[in-house]
Amino acid sequence: MARKIPLIPAAPPQRPADDIIAEIRELYFKTTKGTILRDFDRAIDLLKSIPSIEDRQRATVYMDGLAEMRKEFATSPSRGTSARPGGRPRRRSGRPKAS
Repeated sequence: MARKIPLIPAAPPQRPADDIIAEIRELYFKTTKGTILRDFDRAIDLLKSIPSIEDRQRATVYMDGLAEMRKEFATSPSRGTSARPGGRPRRRSGRPKAS
């Protein structure tokens, strides 16, 4: 009978921290309103793959920027205003106007 050899998956080779930070930087500059959620998730995964704390600190400026963009892109128009820029406030139908 043949002897069974357990197969252990090989760990993927680690990328240099400079390459990972460069990819996070590229995500920061190329992200759009339509891709911010996907780009932010990818940047988080990349940040987690950086082994040293010192190298992670170098990526914080881009991560802060992506987080700020995500917050700005997620905001919706405030209540009581039209979705159009410069639009007048909407009136609620069926309710008397408060004096």
